Amino acid sequence: MGADSSKGAASPAAAVFLSYASQDQEAAERICDALRAAGVEVWLDKSELRGGDAWDSAIRRQIKTCALFIPVISRNTHARSEGYFRLEWKLAIDRSHLMATTKAFLLPVVIDDTRDDDEGVPERFRDVQWTRLPGGHTSADFAARVLRLLTPDTPRAPSAGASAAGAVASAASPAAARAAQPRLLWAILALVILAIGCLVVDRVVSRRAPVPAPAAPVAERAGAAVSDHSIAVLPFVDMSEKHDQEYFSDGLAEELLDLLAKTPGLHVIARTSSFYFKGKQATVPEIARTLSVANILEGSVRKSGSRLRVTTQLIRADNGEHLWSETYDRDQEDVFKIQDDIARAVVDKLRLTLLGGGLPRSGTEVVNPQVYNLYLQGRYVITSDTAEDLVKADEYFQQALQLDPGYAPAWAGLAQVALRQVANGYTPVADTIARADRAAHKAVELDPNYAEGFVTLGNARLMTSFDWSGAREAFEHALRLDPSNADAQFSVAHLTLATGSSDDSLQRFQQLLQRDPLNLLQRRYTGRVLYYAGRLDEAELTIRAVLQDNPNFPAAHYELGRILLARGQVPQAVREFESEKSSWTLLGLPLGYRAQGRSADANAALQKMVDNSAGSEFQVAEAYAYFGNSDQAFAWLERAVTQRDPGIQWLRGDPLLRSLTHDPRYAALLRRLNLST
Repeated sequence: MGADSSKGAASPAAAVFLSYASQDQEAAERICDALRAAGVEVWLDKSELRGGDAWDSAIRRQIKTCALFIPVISRNTHARSEGYFRLEWKLAIDRSHLMATTKAFLLPVVIDDTRDDDEGVPERFRDVQWTRLPGGHTSADFAARVLRLLTPDTPRAPSAGASAAGAVASAASPAAARAAQPRLLWAILALVILAIGCLVVDRVVSRRAPVPAPAAPVAERAGAAVSDHSIAVLPFVDMSEKHDQEYFSDGLAEELLDLLAKTPGLHVIARTSSFYFKGKQATVPEIARTLSVANILEGSVRKSGSRLRVTTQLIRADNGEHLWSETYDRDQEDVFKIQDDIARAVVDKLRLTLLGGGLPRSGTEVVNPQVYNLYLQGRYVITSDTAEDLVKADEYFQQALQLDPGYAPAWAGLAQVALRQVANGYTPVADTIARADRAAHKAVELDPNYAEGFVTLGNARLMTSFDWSGAREAFEHALRLDPSNADAQFSVAHLTLATGSSDDSLQRFQQLLQRDPLNLLQRRYTGRVLYYAGRLDEAELTIRAVLQDNPNFPAAHYELGRILLARGQVPQAVREFESEKSSWTLLGLPLGYRAQGRSADANAALQKMVDNSAGSEFQVAEAYAYFGNSDQAFAWLERAVTQRDPGIQWLRGDPLLRSLTHDPRYAALLRRLNLST
């Protein structure tokens, strides 16, 4: 609305036009004042007398020349079927049709709880994600984003910038979150440096193979060249009315990520790192810098009944340029076609040549969308790794198989659930391993080309019989089917160390971290390997960085406690063991109390550990060895083998078992397990 504008703040070509219903004038003025305070020229009409040729001419001229158009959306705009603001909206929409899709022009702002599918809002506005500024209260972050859109060539500070996508996609962030964000991102970058340089698994230590030196300093990494053919796929935003489709929006982004990862020449960041930023107040440039990628793909999903609306945009992170954007309105049955369409458009924009002239498909196609829906729900809840959610995941996969018993991904999902239940000690080992083995065999039988089925088969072989060679065969077959499969890559890297070859496994881990630099589990393994190698300072830094990202990450306090114990910092170690919130706390306390000389407490803690030993027989053996009782330690190692405790894979080089290594029974156990001495 054009009568009132600031003087001298910007050139007219860089002005913002703020359009609102008269009932929302107070909120609009708050937005206007915040933008002007940041040096933005705002065109805002405060006049009550609108209309007439002069007014109409001025409005048309201002909308035709403004750089950004901000429609203020509210219950008031919904209630008014007529109003001058609707003319302004129409003029802006008409102009937007003449613009390239990469240009950011429409920045809808919502000042109340109006739904993003409000039928009173033009479809053109609904095609872009909204910024929510309740009551018009505007953060400095929003004003900074608008400024950067008006001056796209201005260099950006490391923690301030946002792309055009950030301006239209993000709501105002709390001041506390903004203050904490740069510290979080620098901590992540520092951790990535340690992880990329140091990730190994425990077996390497017994051979005294060299552990790589830490990577280059943060400043060097930040300045390193980033490939134009690199991309991260962010989790899609659930914009459904009830916001109950998060599993579907996440699943669509994951499937799209898998498709792009199969593209030769395209470096795609893995899910764990891309999804790390979900719900965090990080801008597109900050995400890109942290993940070392040139391009970001983000989008949203709105689902109503069987209809889908998927909006996507590909952003060049260094300058905020929109390389491509598209909206897909389809039936749910067309979800696979949508995935392919998006992936092909992205690949085309990045100008890569596809092998064979086509884009590989991910997994097994499903005709029944209900089966796929259930599968996505199972895959969504499995990621939390809690006992309750693993049971829910199992139920979703079972329901999918009731509808389609031949759906291989659901069988692989059942196997994965069972393997995670065993690894966490949630269920009896023998029965659960047998269930995992049956489901994994069924998955590869139904679809011999489904890589994930062979990953679960390899892990089942390890669990059922410590069949190292059989597991390697399954993992490597999975990689022949899908060289980008991160689960197979991780399994091979871990297995390679378990069977004695450190150089190849280290290279594999480094490649994994290039795709997944923020993977907390891999970073926790890094700390453990450094602990095994006796590099305690680096091990401590690595685990503390994990805890900084997630103070409750399972086993992290336990790992830190063992490191501090090895350094002789006994009280600090006990505090870490006591801070562990998972079942791992039972495994650390006997060690800490023993080191403190609290014999009664140590024996009581050890007895509690024995009473709850199902699935952690290996850790009981560690405790007895630390207590100096070698006979009981070997007895529990034997039980770990018999009960198929996965922990036995960490046998070689374990500092807690060092007192056993000169006993003939130790070498005999290694030979029995076909592990080199």
